[in-house]
Amino acid sequence: MKKIFSYPKSLKPAETHYCAGCGHGIIHRIIAEVIDEMGLRENTVAVAPVGCAVVAYDYFNFDMTESAHGRAPAVATGIRRTLPDRLVFTYQGDGDLAAIGTAEIIHAANRGEKISVIFVNNAVYGMTNGQMAPTTLLSQKTETTPLGRDAERDGYPLKITEMLASLPGVKFLARKSTHSPQEIAKAKQAIRDAFKIQRAGLGFSMVEILSACPTCWGLSPKESLDWIKNRMVPYYPLGRIKEPESELAET
Repeated sequence: MKKIFSYPKSLKPAETHYCAGCGHGIIHRIIAEVIDEMGLRENTVAVAPVGCAVVAYDYFNFDMTESAHGRAPAVATGIRRTLPDRLVFTYQGDGDLAAIGTAEIIHAANRGEKISVIFVNNAVYGMTNGQMAPTTLLSQKTETTPLGRDAERDGYPLKITEMLASLPGVKFLARKSTHSPQEIAKAKQAIRDAFKIQRAGLGFSMVEILSACPTCWGLSPKESLDWIKNRMVPYYPLGRIKEPESELAET
């Protein structure tokens, strides 16, 4: 019988603490698969900041470290410059990257740091019970916007990936999703390409992944997947937003 499944060596056999339907487990899995398939497990260092994935080191079976809230790009910069042969990536949520960490992500990208960023966007602060995040959609109800986010009062949801696209140090940007098997496969390919960009020494790369938070959204896991497709994707369109096509094909 043909073997079609094996547990990634880059994942520990640990029981998850994530809520039912949370997208972090899916994203952990595809990252681990990519690292295994690229043969980089013994040469990888990841940085996890504050957020639901603060204990990502409990799941990933390679070197990891913590950073202060929002400061993962700064820590990753120091690691990559000190150990230039390593694959270095950050794993950050929208409350971390797009709020307290806005300066860090913009300046790391602008410097063209040779790191990769996995940016998990679930449009809410998940770890602290569902307050409005910079990525919360207009009219979306949260613990701090019970009547829905209002543009005049709260501003507009930030499109961080599009903001970074104008910076010359940024070589690869993509936005993918976890709402279907097909989109998960595309997210995995985007992660692979981001890591290829880094390994080729071309510059900064980031993959934004739209992810479900059923607990804070007040929806079932199935309803949450539909909410990503019907509510998030229209505002945060999926695709490969910036890439050096000829250089990527050679890596």
